[in-house]
Amino acid sequence: MLMFGRRFACALVAASAVAVASPAFAQTTLKASLHSDLKILDPIWTTALITTHHGHMIYDTLFAMDEKLQIQPQMVDKWEVSPDKLTYTFTLRDGLEWHDGKPVTAEDCVASIKRWGARDGMGQKLMSLTADLSAPDARTIKLVLKQPYGLVIESLGKSSSNVPFMMPKSVASGDPNTQITEAIGSGAFMFKKDEWKPGEKVVYVKNPKYKPRSEPPSGMAGGRVAKVDRVEWVWIPDSQTQINALLNGEIDMVENVPPDLLPLIAKDKNVRIQVISKAGRQYAMRFNMLTKPFDNPKVREAVLYALDQNEILAANVGNPDYFRACKSIFPCGSPLESTKGWDDKLAGNVAKGKELLAASGYDGTPAVFLHQTDVVGHNNLANVAKAQLEKIGLKVDLQPMDWQTLVARRAKKDPLDKGGWSAFFTSWGSTDVLNPAATAFLNAACDKATFGWPCDETLEKLRDAYAAESDPAKQKAIAEEVQLRVAKDYPTHAPLGQFTVPTAVRSNVNGLLPATGLTMWNIEKK
Repeated sequence: MLMFGRRFACALVAASAVAVASPAFAQTTLKASLHSDLKILDPIWTTALITTHHGHMIYDTLFAMDEKLQIQPQMVDKWEVSPDKLTYTFTLRDGLEWHDGKPVTAEDCVASIKRWGARDGMGQKLMSLTADLSAPDARTIKLVLKQPYGLVIESLGKSSSNVPFMMPKSVASGDPNTQITEAIGSGAFMFKKDEWKPGEKVVYVKNPKYKPRSEPPSGMAGGRVAKVDRVEWVWIPDSQTQINALLNGEIDMVENVPPDLLPLIAKDKNVRIQVISKAGRQYAMRFNMLTKPFDNPKVREAVLYALDQNEILAANVGNPDYFRACKSIFPCGSPLESTKGWDDKLAGNVAKGKELLAASGYDGTPAVFLHQTDVVGHNNLANVAKAQLEKIGLKVDLQPMDWQTLVARRAKKDPLDKGGWSAFFTSWGSTDVLNPAATAFLNAACDKATFGWPCDETLEKLRDAYAAESDPAKQKAIAEEVQLRVAKDYPTHAPLGQFTVPTAVRSNVNGLLPATGLTMWNIEKK
């Protein structure tokens, strides 16, 4: 890895020499090393965070979430709701244009909403209640509901996976289950596909025709002003090499800093630490309900008793300043936080886990764990869980791979002997899992559900009931029923605690916004 660092430094020196020799390179370039390499371009097909980051770079959204977690208009200029709460009319802002020079139209947005609505959990729920979605004219989107639904704006304004990014109709009208290969947006930056080198770098350039909103930026909302000419995501797989490159001034930002390397950064006055998302993230173990042994809900329940959140958090985050145990499906600190059904779980109860596993009729089939090895703060999730679950007699086949390989493999429904899987480990932004409708891992709509494909009519009815309810006390009661259902009768996943991510930037870089996602607009480099 040190040789990689030297080669990287030499390349930067060579590039600097060219920059001095040619005025054409007199641009401001922000170099960032993020948590993963980018290999999939479609932020609707996958929920992978790196692809969502890519989406925010080049696409725009109808609405967006501000720093206070309130939904604000983005591409929408104005909207109105009919007195019966069934018809929503949205008017697009003037001056919206795709990167290929064509104007953004309401038809583009209708196609984009439908594609997103076929893949995303909240989108599916919204589409199931939609009687008509149309474009009466080039700037008007009309959404007619079958019944009142209280999460329309919240659905269209969600700022994390899957985000309802707006795309040209020619791209969005294709099969939602097939990855797109075009990357034409209307956002503040443009993707340089000709310079994209998977495993090495991703390049974006400022969109000179983008017209930002007049409001100041706040979270993912407000005026998205690109203040650098060029952004390069430089893929450096080793954390120590990332930090060395940052300290040497070879790159400007490291998205995820392992807590054990924070003391090294603290010694350098030219680098500072910032936590972008105060809400943080939630770790999760996702079960595959289609394959043994987790097709059996009793085996899944045994797992919930055997897992130990504190041990998992300590192994993956390390510094207690950046994590907290949380026995709630919905984030601790949020309105729906509750430990109902979970108080006696996630604490390493080996005896109870053994008892339940024996009673389940478990036949000894090894559980295939997809083990990501290259994402900071996640690379010990699977192996720690393996050790915990082997204590209760579960056999585990741990299969190491990089995150992007895992992202592709988890989408497959193959049997175990043909490359299938039993579980994988990941994390969600806390704003992704705020309620039953938003939480993708609670979508139990069978083939329409996300990877793992739970199929449970009771959960779906509860999610519908939550979405139809407007009284906060009644919403909380429904959310607790969901908690109980997942904890006792139909486990879909195991929440493994919360954490925040320290990001490191050089002192000449300013304007990184507190937000639910990574924003590269508003950043200045002096």
